[in-house]
Amino acid sequence: MNFNISKEALLDGMNTMNAFGTRLTGSKGHTDFINWLKAEITKMDIPIYSDPFYFKRWEEKRSSIEIIDGDERIAVPVSSAYPYSGQTSADGITEELVCVNSIGDIPKTTGKIAVFNINNINFLPSEIAFDKRSSYPEDVVLEKKYEGPVITSFVQCFQGIVSKLTKAKAVILIWKGLHDDMIKGQYLSFIMGYQNIPMLWVTQSDGERIVAAARSRKKVNLVLEAETEENAFTESFYCILKGKNQKENVIVNTHTDGTNCVEENGPIALLELMKNMKDQELERTHIFVFTTGHFRLPRFKDIRTGSFQSASRWLAMHRELWDGKGDHLKCVANLTIEHLGCKEWRNIDGEYKYTGKPEVELVYTGNKFVDKLYIDTVKERKNVRTMTLRGHNALHFGEGQNFFTMGVPEISLVPAPYYLCVVSDSHEMEKFDIDLMTEQTETFAKLIQKIEHISAKQLGRSDFYSIVKAKSVSGGYDFSLKGLIEKISTTVGK
Repeated sequence: MNFNISKEALLDGMNTMNAFGTRLTGSKGHTDFINWLKAEITKMDIPIYSDPFYFKRWEEKRSSIEIIDGDERIAVPVSSAYPYSGQTSADGITEELVCVNSIGDIPKTTGKIAVFNINNINFLPSEIAFDKRSSYPEDVVLEKKYEGPVITSFVQCFQGIVSKLTKAKAVILIWKGLHDDMIKGQYLSFIMGYQNIPMLWVTQSDGERIVAAARSRKKVNLVLEAETEENAFTESFYCILKGKNQKENVIVNTHTDGTNCVEENGPIALLELMKNMKDQELERTHIFVFTTGHFRLPRFKDIRTGSFQSASRWLAMHRELWDGKGDHLKCVANLTIEHLGCKEWRNIDGEYKYTGKPEVELVYTGNKFVDKLYIDTVKERKNVRTMTLRGHNALHFGEGQNFFTMGVPEISLVPAPYYLCVVSDSHEMEKFDIDLMTEQTETFAKLIQKIEHISAKQLGRSDFYSIVKAKSVSGGYDFSLKGLIEKISTTVGK
């Protein structure tokens, strides 16, 4: 099998995808992107199988905050709206601000606008979330503390529920401990169900004005207009390239909804792989899966497969294509491709900027055999900074989790830059590297070639999650319960 991955085709695909705009689940941009993907696949003369879905869609249309100071209205920039939080009329809600600094302040928010400080989660060892298998080069490390806007919003996502219970009218969330430029436009958190209370994010700098207004018992006018659609259409789809062995297959997957140029550009890479494979003689059948719902997980996850990602629904619906029972096809390996071409941006000396390095490629590998297979393959690259991981403490980020929990050996690319969920006019293209995306796509092409000649027995099954004990990802100590207790004891002693 021969591959010729075209950098030009990948870049053209990226530009076309960006032209559709933000592709939130079921939005016009998302639907247009899916239709374009399907048209490109139709040109290859490859059959497409579609799974339609209908759901309640919510999308912000206009938001604003104004502090009312006598006859004056002072505008405070909105960083972003909390997805699927709620909505107001065009006139908005005008009420007094109440800061929630402790549990005792919560009852005071009844009929008011509640203000919460959302502190950066920067106190957890990275080994709580990650268990290292390998790295290349060997000196690649992650931050010692697991932090950033995604984990912070995921952990602290209860404000809407609390505020509804106290019958607050709306909520303002203030990012704390994260650079203002890092969090503007963050589409977070997207793991919650519909909140039915309007919530808006502001930066730490702008939040100071909100807190000052609350101390002076001032009112604000808060507007969050949203477009809702009760039975919005969206779809997952998949394509089958048949091989000589029609009892075993390899599934290559990604998702189609996203916020910017890297989230999610996996479909562009899948197109290029399919173009290269469509006329070649394959040993095994290959199924390419494009799922919807990654940014509406409460509606599209299916926990019967032990996962919380959007592909869990596809797996539950199509067991005949992967579980190997009876006359069902047996999936012997999974390749999940997400977030290609990410540059590393960090807060350096008070400025949020490019570090000059690629973002660390977080890659989940299902067992030691496929881990070595991946590491050996990336060693052939020029531009590489990768760390492989095992699912750990029931945490496994990205769409590969769906296969890992079902025992399928996976290789899942899921870099996690801080800007992953940002919606912006530039689509974050200043943070994207087409050469890196090309190399990463070539890596997966080589993996497809290699897996064709490896038996199912050699590929094996995925390991289960490691629990508590973890090999260090930050270059410090390997994590264990005993080690944690010792570290706490030493700290207290000092």
